[in-house]
Amino acid sequence: MEHASFPPLSRVAICGGTHGNEMTGVYIVREMQKKKENAARSFSITPVLTNPRAVDVCRRYADMDLNRCFTDALLRSPVTNSMPYELRRAQELNTQLGPKGGKEAVDLLVDLHNTTANMGLCLIFYSLDWLTLHILKYIQNKISSVPVRAIQLDIPLSDAYSLEAVGKHGFAIEVGPQPHGVLRADIFNVAKKAVDLTLEFIQEFNAGRRFEGGEVEAYTFVKSIDYPRDSSGEITAAIHPELQDKDFHLLRSGDPLFLSFSGETVKHDGEDVYPFFINECAYYEKKVAFQLALKTTFLLPSVSVEKN
Repeated sequence: MEHASFPPLSRVAICGGTHGNEMTGVYIVREMQKKKENAARSFSITPVLTNPRAVDVCRRYADMDLNRCFTDALLRSPVTNSMPYELRRAQELNTQLGPKGGKEAVDLLVDLHNTTANMGLCLIFYSLDWLTLHILKYIQNKISSVPVRAIQLDIPLSDAYSLEAVGKHGFAIEVGPQPHGVLRADIFNVAKKAVDLTLEFIQEFNAGRRFEGGEVEAYTFVKSIDYPRDSSGEITAAIHPELQDKDFHLLRSGDPLFLSFSGETVKHDGEDVYPFFINECAYYEKKVAFQLALKTTFLLPSVSVEKN
């Protein structure tokens, strides 16, 4: 493929606590806030504790899910006294780090999350951004202790609902499994390593290093699957033991999905797909048992910083 060049990444935001009970990002950001800016860097770093009210009570959110508040429509909604806290906070963050889609937005926004699902380390992004995929490739080459994968949400930017969409470039780092409200050292360390490698990549990129192209795989979201339910809306089955913890394992027609409370197995009936966010604790309220994706291979161009 042809070569691609990008402006220097001068302003970087590292965010945590978007969900107040996902502890890895909370403590990475708090540690970064204690340290003075490294003058030797070619870029500034802004660590942001994004949902302090939810962090204070160690809950996912106070009024509504902050990570669903960054669509263009919600960011433009009028401010009222009855506005949910997270919607008001989203508009504050958009002012601080954006505006979304604007020239003044931070060059790169990284939002740190935890999942209770067995997903290892995942980068989640919206558009096919060559720079983001090169950061993924860089991290994959440096981390071997856990699987490092990418999830693409094929959604127009105007409908992109999560915080990372506010930056010119952006992605979420999702690491698990870790129970909500708990801090695990192994999960913290791998997330911190991914952040450090991202900053290392930026430093080398800004210094003029050319990153050669190649292939990377990404899992493109297809749809969400709910639990089986009865006529009153109550769940009637749990994730099947043969599916539990098998995030990103190929799911074929006839493979078990759920085990009903009466002992019956519900099987997959459809194309070959890859499940992820299997039995995620926070998704019960969203009526999501797991999500499905197709695996795609992308051929990356080489990239480097634009030369004046």
